[in-house]
Amino acid sequence: MSDLFKDKSQRREKRTGKVSSEGGHGARGKETTGRTKDSISTVSNIDELAHHDDNARMVVTTENTYQLGPTKRMPVPAVTDILKDVLTSYLQDEKYEVEWSQKMTKTICEVIRARVKELMIPRYKIVVLVHIGQLAGQSMQISSRCLWDAANDTFASFSFKNSSLYGVATVYAVYYE
Repeated sequence: MSDLFKDKSQRREKRTGKVSSEGGHGARGKETTGRTKDSISTVSNIDELAHHDDNARMVVTTENTYQLGPTKRMPVPAVTDILKDVLTSYLQDEKYEVEWSQKMTKTICEVIRARVKELMIPRYKIVVLVHIGQLAGQSMQISSRCLWDAANDTFASFSFKNSSLYGVATVYAVYYE
């Protein structure tokens, strides 16, 4: 493998006009970390692969749309109905357990994201947050911050409660050009 690497690095150096040195990326002497001179730097391999297929890649060109705003906004009532339906169906008869709630938050997030994507809202990135916690007489505040365009970005949220747990789901729709 060492010989193969040396051949590749020599060909690359001939192409670029660089002169080989013993202290380069490819071959190194014995170091304090225990590597031998047969070790290969991953940075050199990545550089080699990046320069090797320049002609084989297809160049994709897109034209400007000059669209400054969304043609269709996220329908907040429809997304709120999705949140209500998913949280109610998944959490209605459940008791709070720590391990279960960790897995369930991921599952609920994926289900909500899939159902919101079915609405086919163009040019929006969808962010879904779900919190599940135990009801034990405590209070809780949830806040989030992000770069927000009040004219184009929007969100929907729904809270669910039963005898042992609560669930809060929020969907953010962030417009991108």
